[in-house]
Amino acid sequence: MPQLDAESAYSRLRDQLRQAFAQAEQPSGRPPLLVGVHSGGVWIAERLQRDLGLAGAVGTLSSAFHRDDYGQRGLPAEMKPTTLPFEVDGADVVLVDDILYTGRTVRAALNEIFDYGRPARVRLAVLIDRGGRELPVEASFCGLRHPLSSDQAFVLSRDASGQLALAIE
Repeated sequence: MPQLDAESAYSRLRDQLRQAFAQAEQPSGRPPLLVGVHSGGVWIAERLQRDLGLAGAVGTLSSAFHRDDYGQRGLPAEMKPTTLPFEVDGADVVLVDDILYTGRTVRAALNEIFDYGRPARVRLAVLIDRGGRELPVEASFCGLRHPLSSDQAFVLSRDASGQLALAIE
């Protein structure tokens, strides 16, 4: 199983967000809010929150109930709840996920976010974009673009110290 440098991808993603947050006027007048998609996106969002020095808590999101392939996939073995510890209405939300593939998770995550309110803006940040889109979804921030065939998959892991590792199966 080949290894990829997840830490370098994370550093590029963090630097893109740091630059965007420093330069851009926030539509809400408030700092951007990070929302991670369970579970790899949450790992990345929590680390970004700390590394970028953002105040407050990271939102965590489950897209399971909004997926259009719910009948085929079923529920995850361990269902994690959505927790948005801030007001979504009018907020500048950065949705964070680990791997962007078909775009279906992002579509479901947007539906979940809008169940909580209407943000001023939602941007997508991903550690890796593997191509293969089935929906018109593109990340505003991306650590690495690495196309994969449909018979392969990325596996993201995190060790006890929070270091990320990425492998192809």
